[in-house]
Amino acid sequence: MTMDTPFWNKEVETAPRSRIEEIQLQRLRETVGWALKTAFYKKKLTQVGIQSPEDIRGLEDLRRIPYTTKDDLRLSFPRGLLAVDMREVLRVHSSSGTTGIPTVIYFARDDVDRWTDLLARSIVGTGATDGDVFQNMMTYGMFTGGLGLHYGAERVGMTVIPIGGGNTKRQIQTMKDFQTTVLHVTPSYLLHIHSKLGEDGIGRADLALRKAFIGAEPHSENTRRKLQELLGIDAYNSYGLSELNGPGVAFECVCKKDMHLWEDAYIAEIIDPATGTVRRDGEEGELVLTNLVRRATPILRYRTRDLAFLHPPGCDCGRTHRRLSRILGRTDDMLIINGVNVFPSQIEERIMKIPEVATNYQIYVDKKGALDRLTVKVEIYPKLFLGEVAKLEALRHKIVEELRASIVISPLVELHEPGSLPVFEGKAKRVVDERPKD
Repeated sequence: MTMDTPFWNKEVETAPRSRIEEIQLQRLRETVGWALKTAFYKKKLTQVGIQSPEDIRGLEDLRRIPYTTKDDLRLSFPRGLLAVDMREVLRVHSSSGTTGIPTVIYFARDDVDRWTDLLARSIVGTGATDGDVFQNMMTYGMFTGGLGLHYGAERVGMTVIPIGGGNTKRQIQTMKDFQTTVLHVTPSYLLHIHSKLGEDGIGRADLALRKAFIGAEPHSENTRRKLQELLGIDAYNSYGLSELNGPGVAFECVCKKDMHLWEDAYIAEIIDPATGTVRRDGEEGELVLTNLVRRATPILRYRTRDLAFLHPPGCDCGRTHRRLSRILGRTDDMLIINGVNVFPSQIEERIMKIPEVATNYQIYVDKKGALDRLTVKVEIYPKLFLGEVAKLEALRHKIVEELRASIVISPLVELHEPGSLPVFEGKAKRVVDERPKD
């Protein structure tokens, strides 16, 4: 049964699979043509016998192309992946990793325009309209999250408040003053904002909030439910990464049953992270993406390191673009605790469904002798600290048992008062690994 849902570009969003694949093939050829103008891809593609766009005869030829990694992007710094003259570059974005060498993405004017349109499509799919007031709490600057949704919201016609990140008191006052209806924010920071409501005389009843676009960090379904219940809003999951433009790769529609990946703009593959073998719809693996709508910095078969799966086509909203599951973990943030693989997302999934748990937690790993030690630090609601010690111990034991059922091992669990753990206004730093590096 198809439900009533708004569309930005209904013809494209509800196109039959055959039409989507026609668009993908046409744009893949164009992208290969752009890629051959870069120093990096010219060498890579020539080695596998692809010397012109005409060498791509069908979508199956995508698999002839080698994977691209973040290390490839770093080694190509600063212009090894630039496909146009610098005079055509309208904007530069970058993200830096632990090595300190940034990954740089260049945008031509038409690249920005196509990206903006994808974001307008995403926003409208949630039911937001030009009557909404949009408060953008994401960081502006080289990070793609802030400017991306800003441009998309303006194209929809929303009233945009470009407040950026941080300064919680100001965020709450601004939400009240301008009667903000839609937020763009990380889930961890929105939980923190909720914990501060009422401190300066501004409560939930003073606000007009109805929706939040949450992203930039993986989060569980239980975290989304908690946000919706605490604030009385609809929270929509979104997915993007700087290397593939930023936000707007995939976005939930009004059905909130995982995110439509815009397949006219991206080709998605799910692979076995160890072997590189492509997996079928419904099978979990590492997400690989090819950007079909960026000319200045074409990216082919990028290994995101994000673990997810793709739903088969079909959604109650009527869109035909396949849906991407929420991110289930990352191949590079997996913790190995005494030989057991543990993903932080598994821990969040369990603790956030426990009613007594408040809005912040941290995972701490260190060594005790020769063994790894996993400690989960959890904030709980203040009234619990006024009760009996036995009740606190029972809660701590309950959390240990919930976690052991998910991650097999038994962690140490510490209960903390609200506000005692570090707060992050951008992406949350949930894991602190203090083990000696070999």
